[in-house]
Amino acid sequence: MWLIAGLGNPGNRYVKTRHNVGFDLIDRLADANSIDLKERNLCLRGGGLICDIEVVLLKPLTYMNRSGFAVKETLHDFSIPLTNLIVVHDDLDLDIGRIKLRKNGSSGGHRGIDSIIAETGSRDFIRLKIGIGRNPLIPSDVYVLSRFAPEDRVLIEKSLDLAVDALEETLARGVESAMNLFNQRDRRDRNRDAASSSDKPKS
Repeated sequence: MWLIAGLGNPGNRYVKTRHNVGFDLIDRLADANSIDLKERNLCLRGGGLICDIEVVLLKPLTYMNRSGFAVKETLHDFSIPLTNLIVVHDDLDLDIGRIKLRKNGSSGGHRGIDSIIAETGSRDFIRLKIGIGRNPLIPSDVYVLSRFAPEDRVLIEKSLDLAVDALEETLARGVESAMNLFNQRDRRDRNRDAASSSDKPKS
């Protein structure tokens, strides 16, 4: 069994904001796989099958910086090993439309990941990062709670589709396979963009 936790903040004021792309992905997975999310004291969660593999989908309702409480409780309730935890969250250091899988490591300053590390006592869980980019004119704490511009929303919808594919690959064939496929795809896109830029006539 696997736990897929999408991070975000509860409440209508945060719906579809940049910080809530983890919630958006859980909603997409739940709808696509007919998994009913039910409210508990700390979260929304529900179990079902994705790629014929048993999973629990989780949306903590404790606000971002306390996400670890619901994650820890759910891991315990279902006896899921930490190695079978995938956390989906936004990433300021990835361009909008990019995704990246990581097996472990530091939080990179993400408060939701900080909370999960603190509550589980380990950094050894999989992260699926969804890029939201940065705006140098807007403080990060304000920017992450803002909604996407229409043109950015198109990119985010495409990256959510890609993230679903990456999760399915992880479940079916393992995180190494998914990293090879989807992290390399990100590098290929960057190389292609750079090549395209270099081909343009210089003014």
